Amino acid sequence: MKLEKQGFITILTGLYSFQDCIHFLASVRKFHEEPIAILIDRVPQIFYPLLKAAGNVKLIPAPASENPVLASRLAKLALYEKTPFEKTIYLDCDICLLTKIDEVFDFLDEADFLVTEDVQPSIVKASNLLRVKQEILPTLQSVGLPLNENSVQYNGGFLGFKKSAKTKEFFQKWEMYFEIVRKNQDVLLLKDQGAFAAAIETVKPQMKILSPIYNYLDKWKSNYDINEPIKVLHSTYPYRPQYAKDLTRSLYTRIFDRLAKVFLPNQTKNPWRVK
Repeated sequence: MKLEKQGFITILTGLYSFQDCIHFLASVRKFHEEPIAILIDRVPQIFYPLLKAAGNVKLIPAPASENPVLASRLAKLALYEKTPFEKTIYLDCDICLLTKIDEVFDFLDEADFLVTEDVQPSIVKASNLLRVKQEILPTLQSVGLPLNENSVQYNGGFLGFKKSAKTKEFFQKWEMYFEIVRKNQDVLLLKDQGAFAAAIETVKPQMKILSPIYNYLDKWKSNYDINEPIKVLHSTYPYRPQYAKDLTRSLYTRIFDRLAKVFLPNQTKNPWRVK
């Protein structure tokens, strides 16, 4: 398969995030003409035209799982193999672009990977990765993750990468370490940040760490000290600030949102989030 020069990719596994994805597509199309790929699973094909209505949208089968949260994790691990682009910007489907971000593709001329730090970047304090109340770093190390007190937790909602041997190696290691997470569900939550940090420690790809303005988690806005305009807002649609909702508002999305209340499950009550 011949790769296209560059594009965006997201993941949609199940109907709980379908409304988010519709508004994600609307926000990208407001500022960009690049193709958008969606790794998709557990979405009835009758809904596909609603996604393709944004134009130049490619639907690519994602690794299947009964649990849509696990499916989304597996899809993220498969991004390198599944992407149809030489340069890929991955965004969670609950993200809303607030402006054009052409520069992120240019950043990949110099780096293998683009990342943003988590609101709690220190692995030593990453209690969000543990299912039980134990010492964090020793617990992560005890299951086989090669982390140390200087390891950093990155937020996987925004990732940029290009095709290269180093990037391929990184994704292979990320998958390997995520298997460790899956096998230790008695102490670890089903999250990929710990495995991601472990792969960073092992492979050490050429990275560029971007400002939080490229992955601004509105839920944690009190944690930021930012003096420049936000470019990428990370917030699920029901809790999104009104100015961001207005940005993707159109006749199409207004009709869709009304129908979503009837035909789609309430994403704020997704039972898989706690499994």
